[in-house]
Amino acid sequence: MKANGTVHKYGDNVDTDVIIPARYLAIQDRNELAEHAMEDIDRDFVRNLKKGDLVVAGKNFGCGSSREHAPLVLKVSGVSCVIAETFARIFFRNAINIGLPIIECPQAAAAIKNGDQVEVDFDSGEIKDLTSGETFQGAPFPEFMQKIIVNGGLINYINNQ
Repeated sequence: MKANGTVHKYGDNVDTDVIIPARYLAIQDRNELAEHAMEDIDRDFVRNLKKGDLVVAGKNFGCGSSREHAPLVLKVSGVSCVIAETFARIFFRNAINIGLPIIECPQAAAAIKNGDQVEVDFDSGEIKDLTSGETFQGAPFPEFMQKIIVNGGLINYINNQ
C-alpha cells in the first residue's frame, strides 16, 4: 500500500478544531463537511488539495477533542496520508478507525517542505521525498492495521470478515 502526492505542511499542535472547526459539526453530509477542512489555518487548503496529496506536520497533530470528524474530513477531502512528528493518541486511533493512513517520522516531518512530492510505502514505512531525493524511515503499519485501512476503516473491516 502506497501514498503519493504533493505536501501541505503545517506546524506543531494542529488541533481538531483547526482541522474541522466546531461551527460546522452539525453538517451531516461528509462531503459538505470536508469542504471546511483546515480552513481556519489554511483558507485555500481544500481548493489547492488534489486527491492523493499528503499533510505533513510537527508535534501533537490532532490534539484537542476526540471528534472523529477531524480525520474523516481529511480523508474525504482527498488526503492520502498524514505524516507528523507525533500524533495525539485519540487522533491516531480515530484515523485508523476511519481508514486514514498516518505515519510518525520526526525526521521526515522536519525535512519535508510544503509543495514537495512525497511517496510513502506503508508496508516498509519508507518515506521518499521525491523533490529533495531524501529517504526517511517511519514505522510500518502492522498487517492488521493495513487491512483496516485498505477496507476503508474498522467498521468496513469487521463487516467484510
